[in-house]
Amino acid sequence: MVTSLAHAHVGAGETSGLLHGMGHPLSGLDHICAMVAVGLWAAQMGGRSIWAVPLTFITVMALGGILGTIGINLPFVETGIVISVLTLGVLIAASVRLSLVASVVMVGLFAIFHGHAHGSEMPETASGLAYAAGFIIATAFLHSCGIGLGIAIQRLAGPKSPASLARQSCFAPDISC
Repeated sequence: MVTSLAHAHVGAGETSGLLHGMGHPLSGLDHICAMVAVGLWAAQMGGRSIWAVPLTFITVMALGGILGTIGINLPFVETGIVISVLTLGVLIAASVRLSLVASVVMVGLFAIFHGHAHGSEMPETASGLAYAAGFIIATAFLHSCGIGLGIAIQRLAGPKSPASLARQSCFAPDISC
């Protein structure tokens, strides 16, 4: 009887702002896979990549969200999202370690597509800042899950595993990751 209290309908209460923004990345398998993969790949590379790669993704995704919100058309958004999931999967499976600059450029390119999807699918009734905060919080959460998963796998694999050795080498003061 009181839908604003139950938040039962889109556009009622916070469902059109923060919670709706959090729901988009948490409800789409493509977004979940890509965002967890960003964190997992960052953890796999180690060093400064652990924070720089996810932070780049979040920052550029927010810019892509602005583009989508203001109606700037970006071609091949869904294709870009699919390619990001596939590419990140291959990078993780093959334990590819790119330079930090190449890594942030690549995830930045992927993030534009994810952000644009978030921005262009934002309901007209949503509070823009609250919605953006929601999808940024959810994205950071998914990245953190990937980082945690990556670190846990490295610890379970033991100190002699290739992934663990690669991660440890990034903490040496004379090696730039």
